[in-house]
Amino acid sequence: MAELATIARPYAEALFEVARKGDLNQWAAEVDTLAAVVANPQLRELADNPRVPRSQVFDVVTSVAGGSLSEGARNLIATLIDNRRLSAMPEIATQFRALKHASEGATDATVYSAFPVTDAQLADLVGTLEKRFGRKLLPTVEVQPELIGGVRVVVGDEVLDTSVKARLERMKAALIA
Repeated sequence: MAELATIARPYAEALFEVARKGDLNQWAAEVDTLAAVVANPQLRELADNPRVPRSQVFDVVTSVAGGSLSEGARNLIATLIDNRRLSAMPEIATQFRALKHASEGATDATVYSAFPVTDAQLADLVGTLEKRFGRKLLPTVEVQPELIGGVRVVVGDEVLDTSVKARLERMKAALIA
């Protein structure tokens, strides 16, 4: 959803500027926690209800997130609630994480595999992929049996597909042509 990304961008950038002055990892943990809390459909329904006071929404979000939220995180939630932008929190977290990784010279990578990948296999694969993409990668693995074999790697807007499914589709296209 492009509109949500547009709404979230200034919040994520401002949050990142504040977080850089402190403990970036602590901020990342708090932002991820808040995004997980706000992603709950029941909480969203509560927040979107115009009859529910904003202070009650704030109390619910902060209590579910845990009492250990920093003052900055509490201010972020209060600002989002006041501006009726609480639903943007998951996208803010995504963009914040991307800014954090970019400042560290790293990029998220999603590895789709037909079978579960061991830690040793993942380490070997990431080493090869880092050389291929020319940057540090932070991998997450998702199992997709429909790939039949091999892997499909998504790094930003780049895709490396060495799966059996992709090879079969290329052969099918060549035979039809």
